[in-house]
Amino acid sequence: MWDFYLTYIENYHKLISPLEIITHPDVELIFNNYPDFVRQQMLDLRGLIIETAQETEAITTLEEALRWGEPSYLTNIGSTIRMDWKQKTTDQYALYFQCTSKLIETFRALFKNTFDFEGKRAIVFKLEDKVPMDELKYCIRAALIYHKVKHLPTLGI
Repeated sequence: MWDFYLTYIENYHKLISPLEIITHPDVELIFNNYPDFVRQQMLDLRGLIIETAQETEAITTLEEALRWGEPSYLTNIGSTIRMDWKQKTTDQYALYFQCTSKLIETFRALFKNTFDFEGKRAIVFKLEDKVPMDELKYCIRAALIYHKVKHLPTLGI
C-alpha cells in the first residue's frame, strides 16, 4: 500500500513542478505501523504537506524524515512540521509545529473556530472530523516558508 501511494504522489508531483522529495526509508515503517483506523488520515496529512510544498514556488526540496520518532517535513526556508498519532489519545492525531515560533499563535488568532489546538505546539484532529483542507494548507504553507514570512503580520496569510 505504501509503495503505491508513494509512487502515485511522486509521479503526480513530477508532472506539476520540480519539487525534489527526499524520503528517508525509516519513515515508511512508521506509516506502516499506524493502526488501520488512523493510517489513512496520516497518509492524507502527508499528501497535503507534499501537495502544499509542490504548490509553493519558493520550495524546491522537501525532506521527509523522522524527528522524535515522528514523520517530519523540512525545507531550507521553513520550520519543521511533525505529525503523529499517539497510543494515549487513540481518538485523535495531530500536526506539530515549533513551539517557540509564532505559528500556533497566528493559527489560533486566524482559525480559532476552525481548529482545536494543543498549547503552543499542535493542531489536533479527531478521527471522525472532516479536516478543513483549505485552512490547513494555509497553516502548512506558513510553516514550510516560515523564515521568509515570520516578520509579516499573520505570517502573510
